[in-house]
Amino acid sequence: MPPEGGFEMIKYKRNLPFRGPGGLAILGGVLAVCTYGMYRVALGNLERRELRREKTWARLHLVPLLLAESDRDTYRRQQAALARETEIMKNVEGWEPGKSVYNNPKHRPQEFVVI
Repeated sequence: MPPEGGFEMIKYKRNLPFRGPGGLAILGGVLAVCTYGMYRVALGNLERRELRREKTWARLHLVPLLLAESDRDTYRRQQAALARETEIMKNVEGWEPGKSVYNNPKHRPQEFVVI
């Protein structure tokens, strides 16, 4: 039979240790980290946009210089080709260096304009 005074109380209450922050604290931390990350992404986008604008303007300002260089190179090549043609055809009677060999103006090579 049961002992005098009854049996000891059964300890059924859970005794769990504290296991970290609550759900709201974790949610707040995640929200703060995501907000900071989006802020940094926005700053990076602004920086990239400014660099793209700067590169575009640099290219726009370089176009006249590049065109002038290309024109000088084209002119130099044309003069060299004319000099070669003159040297090669010097013994041919009636030959005019640089003149088109076609009688029809439709079959003319493109003429370059150097200003």
